[in-house]
Amino acid sequence: MTNIIETTLRRLAAQLPGQVSRPGDSGYAAATAIWAKPVRPMPRAVVHCRGTADVQAAIRAARECQVSLSVRGGGHDWAGRALCDGIVVDLSGMKDVVVHSGNRTAQILGGARASDLLAATDPLGLAAVTGSCGAVGMAGLTLGGGYGALTGRFGLALDNLLAAEVVLADGRIVTAKHDREEELFWALRGGGGNFGVVTAMQHRLHELPSIRSGMLLFAFAEAKAVLEGCAEIAASAPDELSVQLAVAVGPDGAPAVMVVPSRCGRPEEGEARLAPFFRLGTPLVNSVSAMPYGGRLAIFESLIVNGRRTFMETCWLPRLDSASTGALIQAIATAASPGCAIVTHEFRGAASRVPVEATAFGHRRDHVLVEILASFADNTDKLEEQRHRQWALASRQAFDGSALPGGYPNLLGPGDPDRVAKSYGPHAERLSRAKQQYDPTNVFCSAIPLPVRQDSQRRVRFAAH
Repeated sequence: MTNIIETTLRRLAAQLPGQVSRPGDSGYAAATAIWAKPVRPMPRAVVHCRGTADVQAAIRAARECQVSLSVRGGGHDWAGRALCDGIVVDLSGMKDVVVHSGNRTAQILGGARASDLLAATDPLGLAAVTGSCGAVGMAGLTLGGGYGALTGRFGLALDNLLAAEVVLADGRIVTAKHDREEELFWALRGGGGNFGVVTAMQHRLHELPSIRSGMLLFAFAEAKAVLEGCAEIAASAPDELSVQLAVAVGPDGAPAVMVVPSRCGRPEEGEARLAPFFRLGTPLVNSVSAMPYGGRLAIFESLIVNGRRTFMETCWLPRLDSASTGALIQAIATAASPGCAIVTHEFRGAASRVPVEATAFGHRRDHVLVEILASFADNTDKLEEQRHRQWALASRQAFDGSALPGGYPNLLGPGDPDRVAKSYGPHAERLSRAKQQYDPTNVFCSAIPLPVRQDSQRRVRFAAH
């Protein structure tokens, strides 16, 4: 079998000269240097794709020699799903963005990050719905959901996806949209990259010359008053006002509370609308101002460090209340290291008004997404690794009394099929049928986990592994 694999990879390298990297090559090192340090076996080869024909060739090679396949876009996934031990389809070179300001849409290639997109839209006074960090790939973010500062006003990133060009497991190239490949279009919006390689997307844009946002940093001693005050403001906030919270341990070992309010309504009203946040305590830092939307995503850039080992847990809460904020504060007070943080993301407004059957995203009621992050140096010993893993799990379990079923699939790891199934709610069986239709042999097994499917013969799990 090894001879077959080597022969196939040599043939692929001859077909795509200069575009196939193996261990030891400089291109290989760059493509496998993703955000979270991988711990699984490293890829046999990376195919640096320049277009759909290259993607087709990579898929064909993986099928011929029966090795695993993964897709690297932004490479910003804690579970390292961008990499596998077989062939990696590297889309990071395919990051062009073309903005059509007349109909307010953007054509985005599959490797584009949020920062690539906003660099094109900010100068035009337009904005796309993105996540909270410019380094995140737009394809992975969109296919799994896409929470961000604009969710309340414009919905999730996937709610703004108008069309997708997809290379399927059998090599066909199809366009999925509302009136073409409709089942695939439905499944892509929430089911992740389980159905093919998305090489291009069309996104809806919104007129947004600026947003008033920034960071308010408070001492940890004020955490209870600040967090409960934010929850009270958010409970009656209009769609255009959002707030993201982060409680983290700084490099000096001292925890602090970060509040990032954002208002995307009329600029002249922004300062007054955000004033209540300034009165929650005594800010140690206040960087709130009017800025292009792209500036909002830069706020969290300093917190992102590539190449560290990472564990992540997640849950959905109906709301932040005194019990959940207490659990959050206690978790950070007992954090394993300065690499520990808990971040919240809001889901309400426009996102909650989308009919649940419209997309594969399974949870359309108001809620707060909790992201629990534990990162540490790669040379950490096994005892410290276990301590970080246990802290993340215990922090999530502290919310069990109020958490909603399931969790955000983009943040769930492999090996938790019960939570995965609950995450998709009423869509589990339909997603399994779509998987069987578009990828019956599970070529795209490294994507975010899908629900377990029970058929009459055997139990099959379509999930990352």
